[in-house]
Amino acid sequence: MLHKTPGIVLRSVKYGDTSVILSIFTELFGIQSYIVNGVRSSKPKAARGNLLQPGNILELVVYHHEQKNLQRISEFKLGHVYTSMHVSIVKNTVALYLIELLQKCLKQPEHNPDMYHFAESVFRALDTESNTVAANLPLYFTLKLAAHLGFHFAGHYSEYTPYLDLQEGTFTDLPPHHSNYLDETSSEITARLQQITHPAELDKIALNKERRRNMLYAYLEFYKLHLPDFTELHSPPILHEILG
Repeated sequence: MLHKTPGIVLRSVKYGDTSVILSIFTELFGIQSYIVNGVRSSKPKAARGNLLQPGNILELVVYHHEQKNLQRISEFKLGHVYTSMHVSIVKNTVALYLIELLQKCLKQPEHNPDMYHFAESVFRALDTESNTVAANLPLYFTLKLAAHLGFHFAGHYSEYTPYLDLQEGTFTDLPPHHSNYLDETSSEITARLQQITHPAELDKIALNKERRRNMLYAYLEFYKLHLPDFTELHSPPILHEILG
């Protein structure tokens, strides 16, 4: 049976002489693996194969069988034509981080359209917004994705609760008796990030390289506490080097 669904390409691996196997986060079926034949066999088709690079948003017509681990694509075309993401080193590096985080978190093919729409909106914003927004997108995406995965920071930042305890996942009045917490400034910025509803608003948050780096690693520690099989990401060191 054929189904129409948008999807974000997360991984593309060459298979045989002419085919690729794709990992795609779809709106209808969550993360899925697809084999696409013949996209590397000739120059016109090779150009078509470029549509399948990671980060691209596709409009798909797919075959879906619940019992199969590898599905097939009947038709595909671009759902969004990027103007800057693939040519800007800053935006491309941010995209690599977003893709890697999704790969680490999406283990089962679960239907989660809200998470899909959120992810797609962030990729679109990465393409259209400024580099200032792009630099803050990893923090925003990491925070908001956690909420879609079912865990988030509880409570509210205030002068009475100015510390964010990462172990407990809540704002607290005093620094906890462990090192897994954010200082007052980073806690306040985190609260502001949580309140943002559209990535364009991220240009109002000014962060230096060191604070941005420390906050992102703190958020990823929060992931490790809530996702037992969550492992180290390779992209953050590159990300911080490029963002400067």
